[in-house]
Amino acid sequence: MRVVRLSSATALSALRETLRAIEGDGLRRRPVLPFGIGAIDARLATTGLRLDSLHEIAAASPGMGDDAAATLFMAGIAARAWGPVLWVVRRRDLFAPGLYQAGLSPERILYAEAGDDAELLALMEEGLRHRGLGAVIGEVKSASMSNTRRLQLAAEGGKTIALLLKRHAREGGNPLAVPSAAVTRWRIAAAPSAALPVEGVGRARWRIELVRQRGGEPHQWTMEACDETGRLALPARLANRPAAAGGTHRRAA
Repeated sequence: MRVVRLSSATALSALRETLRAIEGDGLRRRPVLPFGIGAIDARLATTGLRLDSLHEIAAASPGMGDDAAATLFMAGIAARAWGPVLWVVRRRDLFAPGLYQAGLSPERILYAEAGDDAELLALMEEGLRHRGLGAVIGEVKSASMSNTRRLQLAAEGGKTIALLLKRHAREGGNPLAVPSAAVTRWRIAAAPSAALPVEGVGRARWRIELVRQRGGEPHQWTMEACDETGRLALPARLANRPAAAGGTHRRAA
């Protein structure tokens, strides 16, 4: 794991110096990252998440369970992307073993610490323009339409997916209420796990809501949480339905 500790005066220059050492793999990469689950991909206008775009995620509540679910949802997406991941934070509360369990290994992550939301958004923009990263992730309490438009424009033309976590403010409210240029917007909540035949804890489940998408309709699902490869799964009772009853792929590709 590589860590960049940044002050306001040196943030961009320090990040640029670090990014110079990261080279792209030279391969032609697909423009879309599918979940690999028909129930989700069929509802997305582009049959997956566009890699040259900004996608917003928020927890359904300020609670730790929902916040962790939203964070790991992003980690699973980044895990299935192709290369290094820049994760820009405001506070040091990420739990590396948890990210690893969602498929995102520590050696793939470059952490950058920003002093405020404005600096964080600038660092994300710089990372997106580098073109040598698989994903750029940031966590903010506030981002205006103009902020998100800049991120979307920085992502366009590349193959680096941008994931922006909108955290809940202390006074509450809906983090996704502010208009955004994001191509998709998601709300994630923890859901009850399936009962096990023996005493123990089952695989976590999440309630995943596609709040808005460009060119498509909203939708929601209950899914089993990301596994060690970053893949979601349909709950077993749905995955085991025969195809004639509307069954879809069990695991994500």
